[in-house]
Amino acid sequence: MPQDSSERRVVVSGPPRRTRLRSRGRYPHASGYYRPRTEIAEQTTLGHTYVRSLMRSQLRAALSVFAVLVLLVGPLPLLFATIRNSGLQWAVLGFCLYPPMVLLARWYVRRAERNEKDFVRLVEDR
Repeated sequence: MPQDSSERRVVVSGPPRRTRLRSRGRYPHASGYYRPRTEIAEQTTLGHTYVRSLMRSQLRAALSVFAVLVLLVGPLPLLFATIRNSGLQWAVLGFCLYPPMVLLARWYVRRAERNEKDFVRLVEDR
């Protein structure tokens, strides 16, 4: 028995670690590594959190697009009430409204695809 408590040796124990992953058949978490894909498939709390994070990021992108769309389309009735020339109204629609809407749609699709790609990268551990 050691004389001083500072000289005592401390033994730390834990679950055995494996250098390479092996599939354990029905229980993949028995190998010490539990994949997020399994968490999602088994609908655990962690899997639910993964899916909610994807849904939240997609909702954030959709709400951003909706806010910009409201800012673009909202003032149009007031603008058309002040402009009586129908040719100028069509010019406003064709040149001032549709190009930003197309750019907004392209941004949204790219953002949604990037969110999904990030989610797949997270789930597949790439």
